[in-house]
Formats: sequence, C-alpha cells, structure tokens
Amino acid sequence: MNQKILIVDDEDHLRMLIEQTLEELEDEGVELLTATNGEEALELIIEEHPNLVFLDVMMPKMNGIEVCRKVKQELKINDVFIIILTAKGQELDKQKGKDVEADVYMTKPFDPDELLDKAREVLQL
Repeated sequence: MNQKILIVDDEDHLRMLIEQTLEELEDEGVELLTATNGEEALELIIEEHPNLVFLDVMMPKMNGIEVCRKVKQELKINDVFIIILTAKGQELDKQKGKDVEADVYMTKPFDPDELLDKAREVLQL
C-alpha cells in the first residue's frame, strides 16, 4: 500500500522546505501531497486519505485547528495522523490542538531532522 503525506501551509517557502525535508521518503514509496489552504487540505484528506498530515494553523479559507476538528470530530477519520505545525506555541494554542484531537503539536521554527524522524516513526519506515 502506498503511503501518503499531506503538507499544508499557505507560505510557499515553508511548504517547499517541508517537502524537501521529506522528499527522501519518496524513495521508500511515500507520496507527498501539498495544499495551500484549509479547504484544499480538507478536500485532499477526504479524497486521498493520507496517513500523515503536517498542518499549519494560520491559513486562508479555513484554519488548521478547524480542519483538524472537522477531520477528527465531525468526519471521524481517526486513522489520519495529524501534526499541527505552527508558530503559535503558547499553552492556550497547544490546548486548542489537544481539544481538536491533533496527534502532535510542533512549533516553528522546526528542526528538519525532527520532522523527518517523526514522519518515519508515524509511517513505520
């Protein structure tokens, strides 16, 4: 089964940085998908059913917290591992991530090696 990672960020340079960080996983059969806003992310999650989603919070059309809430609580898609990846690192922000059942909450700036290690762990590579 082909595994998929969805990278969601409205900032081109960050989306490309995450994509470059994870591109070596493509050699192991992982498909990388990208989205630039929350609505697009939600559509891709429903259509493509990625195994792992790196999800920014502050985005146009629908923020990452709302996307996570819809996926986990409304649609009950619980086999998608969602990592909130955001500049918002306050305890209140982290609690919002927990409230919508995000699997992991990581703050920017992030360590690319940590991102790759987490992806390998989640996908069991």
